[in-house]
Amino acid sequence: MLASLDEKLKFKRENRTVDIVKRVGVLTADRVHLLNHPAENPVTIFNPSIIVDNQDLKIYGRIVLGYFTYASAVLELTVPLNELSDISRGHYCGRIIIRPDNKYDIWGVEDPRACVVRGKKTITYCGRTINYFSPVRVERALPLVAVHDGDGWKKAFVLRFSVQNTVSDKDCFIAEVNGLKIFHRIHTLNNEYYCVMNELPSDILDREEFTEVHASRTNILLEPAEFEEKIGWGSPIVEVEGEYLLLLHGVDRSNKWYRVFAALMNKDARITAVTRTYIMEPRENYEVYGDRPFTVFPCGLCKIEDRLLVSYGAADFAIGIGEINLDELMSMLDSNRIE
Repeated sequence: MLASLDEKLKFKRENRTVDIVKRVGVLTADRVHLLNHPAENPVTIFNPSIIVDNQDLKIYGRIVLGYFTYASAVLELTVPLNELSDISRGHYCGRIIIRPDNKYDIWGVEDPRACVVRGKKTITYCGRTINYFSPVRVERALPLVAVHDGDGWKKAFVLRFSVQNTVSDKDCFIAEVNGLKIFHRIHTLNNEYYCVMNELPSDILDREEFTEVHASRTNILLEPAEFEEKIGWGSPIVEVEGEYLLLLHGVDRSNKWYRVFAALMNKDARITAVTRTYIMEPRENYEVYGDRPFTVFPCGLCKIEDRLLVSYGAADFAIGIGEINLDELMSMLDSNRIE
C-alpha cells in the first residue's frame, strides 16, 4: 500500500543548476590495487559511499572486474583526511568486502550507502537478483543491508516490496528517524519512480540469520518533477540543526543527465525543504565522459565542522570527492521550505 506524498513538493523545484560543489579530487581504477583478488586492479570503481573514522575517510566503492555482465562488488579503502586533497595523485590498496553470493545479489552488488546506525557500521546496497536478465520484469533489483560485526561484513536482510508490479527497488539507505527506517526508490511496471520509506523491525540489525523483510505500509516522500524521467535517494542522512539533510539525484527527461539536489527531513520523516535548483551537475571532463556520460551520482555524505564531504560516481567510471559549504546549502534549503 502506498501513502501519497505532499503535492506541494512538485512545484518547489526548477530545471536549472546552481553548482555549489567544490571538486576536491578524483580516483580512477588504475590507482586502486586489490589485496584479496588475483586481479591487480578493478576495471572501474565508482558510486562510492564514505564514513569518517577518526582521522581517516573510509571509502566504499562499487567495482567491476569485467564488462561481460557488469557484475559489481564493494571495495573498502582508506584515505587519511589530511591527504584528501592529494587523492587525484595517490595510489591506494583496498579489499573486496561485499560480493555476490545469493539469489538476491548474484548478478551484482551495487551502489553502497554506508552509515553508522545504532552504533553499527552498515552498508545498504542494491542487489541484482536472479531475475536481472529475465524477460519477466519483476524484482530485478532489491535493497540489501550488510552490518559490520567487528570481524567483517555480514549480510543482514533483503527488503521485498509488497506491490507485485515492482520492476526494481534501488537507491536505498537505512537511518534512525523516529525508529529504524529504510529509504528506497521503486520502479513500477508502468515506468513510474517513487522515493519511498518503510518501517523496519527494531531488532533487524541484531538477528543472527539472514532475513527477508516484507514491506508493509509504504510512504511516498518524493517523486520526479515534470522535467525529470526519474529521481533517487543519493546519500544517507546527516543531522543538521535538529533536521536531517540528504542528497538525491535526478535524471533529465530530455537529455538524460544525472544532476544533484538536496532535501531536508524532519524527525517525523517528512520532507520539509528541497533546493529550488540542482546544486551539482556534470562539468568536469571525468564527469562528462565515461561509461555513462554526463553523470554525477552521489552515494555518500559526511559533515566535518562547517562543511560537507560528498562522494559520488563520475560518469560510472571514477570516484569523485566534493566539498559543500554547509551554510550556503542550508541557506538554499531555508529559502525553499514546504509550508
